[in-house]
Amino acid sequence: MSTIHFIGGEKGGVGKSVLSRLMSQYSLENALAFNGFDADQSHATLSRFYPDFTQPVDLDVFESTDKIMELALETDGHVIVDLPAQSERFLDRWIGENDVLDMCEEMKVSIVYWYVVDDGLDSANLLDNFLHKYNNSLDFVVVKNQGRGGNFSAIDSVLEKHTGSTKKINLQQAVLPGLHQETMRKIDKLSFSFWGASNIKGNGIMHLSLMERQRTKVWLKKSYHMMDCIFKAIKK
Repeated sequence: MSTIHFIGGEKGGVGKSVLSRLMSQYSLENALAFNGFDADQSHATLSRFYPDFTQPVDLDVFESTDKIMELALETDGHVIVDLPAQSERFLDRWIGENDVLDMCEEMKVSIVYWYVVDDGLDSANLLDNFLHKYNNSLDFVVVKNQGRGGNFSAIDSVLEKHTGSTKKINLQQAVLPGLHQETMRKIDKLSFSFWGASNIKGNGIMHLSLMERQRTKVWLKKSYHMMDCIFKAIKK
């Protein structure tokens, strides 16, 4: 059975593409079949770092977006969709006009929406609105990105409101560790996959320093543990 993973969040700059790249690398290192879609036309990040596994998708064109469902039905694995900021309009229109959720249930395709947030009040308000809209129809993973803040009390208040004892919502919470900012900037500048960032060295090739590679390995280990826990919870 295939699973479509929408990596989203209405606010820009919260780390959606980082999580998409991380999930792609996690899939590769765990021999999990996956295909990626890059929906961010202005910053095609996933296509840049994992070009052999990713294709572009235009959210404004049904014929393009339909490829997500078609690939999920043709293959048995993970379909990772890196969404841009302010993409709720796409989700509303595509799911609503095509009855995608009922189709997925009939075809045995799972959908998980990974909602990435920073610690700002605007992220909390946008998350609140999103959960109000989809709390009975989607499975969620709310990802608190420590690379974009450390005080998630506003986010926690929203989650508590939506997961109280009388609430019925399939929601998981995850914390994405933060990687040293200068190390992440260097990885991006060199256009390295996360495997390349932690393994490429010497022989005249531009690479991270010894300690930068070590920081990346430690971050990946922690991040993969988070992914392990969430994937196990999703399968239950």
